[in-house]
Amino acid sequence: MSAFRSIEDADVAGKRVLVRADMNVPMQDGTVSDATRLERILPTLHSLTSRGAKVILMSHFGRPKGKRVPEMSLKPVAEKLDALLPEVTVRFATDCIGPEAEQAIDELADSGVLVLENTRFHTGEEANDPEFVGQLASLGDIYVNDAFSVSHRANSSTVGIASVLPAYAGLQMAAELRALSGALEHPERPVAAVVGGAKVSTKISVLTNLVKKLDCVIIGGGMANTFLYAGGVDIGKSLCEPDFADTAREIMQAAQEAGCEILLPSDVVVAKEFAAGAESHICGLDQVSADAMILDVGPETCAALKTRLKSLRTLLWNGPLGAFEIEPFGGGTFALAREAARLTKEGALITVAGGGDTVAALNDAGVTGDFTYVSTAGGAFLEWLEGKELSGVAALRVG
Repeated sequence: MSAFRSIEDADVAGKRVLVRADMNVPMQDGTVSDATRLERILPTLHSLTSRGAKVILMSHFGRPKGKRVPEMSLKPVAEKLDALLPEVTVRFATDCIGPEAEQAIDELADSGVLVLENTRFHTGEEANDPEFVGQLASLGDIYVNDAFSVSHRANSSTVGIASVLPAYAGLQMAAELRALSGALEHPERPVAAVVGGAKVSTKISVLTNLVKKLDCVIIGGGMANTFLYAGGVDIGKSLCEPDFADTAREIMQAAQEAGCEILLPSDVVVAKEFAAGAESHICGLDQVSADAMILDVGPETCAALKTRLKSLRTLLWNGPLGAFEIEPFGGGTFALAREAARLTKEGALITVAGGGDTVAALNDAGVTGDFTYVSTAGGAFLEWLEGKELSGVAALRVG
């Protein structure tokens, strides 16, 4: 973190501070249905407003592709943020550049907060266009990136502007970078990862990177089926990617050479249909019938993984062990998540999780608040697991 400047070190009194936040939140019937991402930026907003800054928030919302789409306006988001900040009146500008934005900023008082309209209403945002960058930069004196979740995108508001204005990491960004760096680059060992989800094809780079750095990788979800298939297990009609069997074997070989143990299910929960309340049963890997689907790990696997957690100091988590969204196939994911949370609360384990499905699963298990750090990032979290430096993070580096 010494390579980044934090807003805590910045003189912001009376300054126009352009903050890139991730306000791309879920909506239902025109209102914000999940304010988690807004709540995450509140510490940065409190820090800046308490020191007299004029806070100007930028964000994209949806995919309007450079056109003004009324349904993708940030106005309802600004209204929700206003409710979350009772001590401040949150204002809204009908554009993110030009006369409307300039006038709204001129009228903004010290310690005030302004939300600019959707940056993606302009094609210059995603193109990282120098002219658009200049128009954004002219609105502020200082730039703050508090949106790790979009920092894998080389956009004007994440990369371009950081080369024009003095650039700082917001409090959420700084916390995220500390947590992620500590978990993968400089972890307390032994360190392992849970990597789940539907397809191996989407996480080849993640697995290839992790087996070189970690002591153990626990593979679950539909991904595990492809690894089992690659190992000669008959998986019935389970979700599988046969074309990636060779890739799975290559990852297993790379792990062996690196001294990283790969853990796969030893027993499973199967059903003949993927539906809520479907009749299911537990069986060994040699008992999966031709018309059955593997939809969760079994109790033997779960017990072994819980025991393994007790031997670890650091755990990364990305993806569920089973089809947790449908009863009764979340048992393995929830049980392991609760054990990880228990160990974290005891101070025995550092737990860092990220990805949309992962956050949903931890929420369903009721343990999100008990993990050391839970990232709301999706694509950015995956690229970090792949070992890539994110362009928006690189733009904040000093020197």
